[in-house]
Amino acid sequence: MDRGATLEEAAQTADLIYLAQPILKIIEGMPALGRMLGPQATVTDAGSTKAQIVAAMREYLPAGSYVGGHPMAGKETRGVRGADAALFRGRTYVLTADHWLRGWIEKMGARVVILGPEEHDRAVAYTSHLTQLVATALAGTVTRALPGDEIQVSGPGLIDTTRLAQSSYDIWRDILCTNRGPVDAALGEMIERLREMRATLGENEAQFSEGAELRRRIVRSVNLS
Repeated sequence: MDRGATLEEAAQTADLIYLAQPILKIIEGMPALGRMLGPQATVTDAGSTKAQIVAAMREYLPAGSYVGGHPMAGKETRGVRGADAALFRGRTYVLTADHWLRGWIEKMGARVVILGPEEHDRAVAYTSHLTQLVATALAGTVTRALPGDEIQVSGPGLIDTTRLAQSSYDIWRDILCTNRGPVDAALGEMIERLREMRATLGENEAQFSEGAELRRRIVRSVNLS
């Protein structure tokens, strides 16, 4: 029967402990978890950055008792109402080492990718964290330029590209704080690309072609999974 348990009881008796808190809470709780952990337990997490979490696991948990994880299937909404039984189906799920959890994750329909913590954090700085910041910046730019009814003069493109602007800052604060270097590099490259576009308005065919090719690669990847 499913039932609630204290952290200490769960840590001592559970076979699998899945940490789904904000990133800094996961890191802050690692010393206490390490003192409570039963010998049979495996610890994993769902944090969106991996280097600092895995470093804390290495420091405070017994060797072989943990693996970092990141399901690439989040939503801009939170809570029970946002629950989706098919959320992981066809989505990438990163593990920081090959682990027996891989089989269970694949049974949920996810595609497992093995990446080291630092390699993961650099990749998601471009594929996830930059996309959030671009959506947020776009929404803020439009809000300041069109604060009134002019916003009605828009199509589905604005709806699609600002979807992530609904995301909670409570979650993203920890993500950005624990991945500053890679995110700063990604933002720098994005700013340089925007400067290039601004300087060559009307002569951007190569940039459009490059963008379209990435979109095709993403679609092919999803369709093949």
